[in-house]
Amino acid sequence: MTVATDAGTVVLWDPHRFEAVVDHDTWEDELLEDEDIVRHVRAGALVPLNVGGDGAFGVLVRSGTVAVPVGLTDREAAHQLAASQPYLFVSRGRALVGGVEDVGGDASDGVIVHPVPEGRHAVVVHLIDWQAEAGSQDEGGRPVPGALPDFVVLINPVRPGQGTFRTAVHTFEAPNG
Repeated sequence: MTVATDAGTVVLWDPHRFEAVVDHDTWEDELLEDEDIVRHVRAGALVPLNVGGDGAFGVLVRSGTVAVPVGLTDREAAHQLAASQPYLFVSRGRALVGGVEDVGGDASDGVIVHPVPEGRHAVVVHLIDWQAEAGSQDEGGRPVPGALPDFVVLINPVRPGQGTFRTAVHTFEAPNG
């Protein structure tokens, strides 16, 4: 599904943690500054899919279990540009994905709703170079049906002993050099 942001960041969030966000003023109280976002990231309520710009992005979300964790497909792995370190996500039954400006307790139009079992999860965000795959674009450079997304978000239960999670607003490390 394609999600859009005019505020520079796409995010995955737990809607239960943002039930009090009902208008622009309450949104500003919770999410206006990077420090606000980091507070929610540390609490496991929000995961940024942040490449530092506005736009519309293809996002695919998959969840795994302890017995059957999810990973990238061979096709996705062949076109992966970057992978984040794991972020903590504490689920109460579902995750929403949309622009940071969409964050609240309810899903609005253009927001992905994804069931996630209750509990602590590790979320890894993968940036995919979908344009590099032959036949992925039409004459206008737009993705054709079946093209890879910009982001693949993998949600797996936290493993025993897994205790360090990324808390940065920018999802990926800056390239060296």
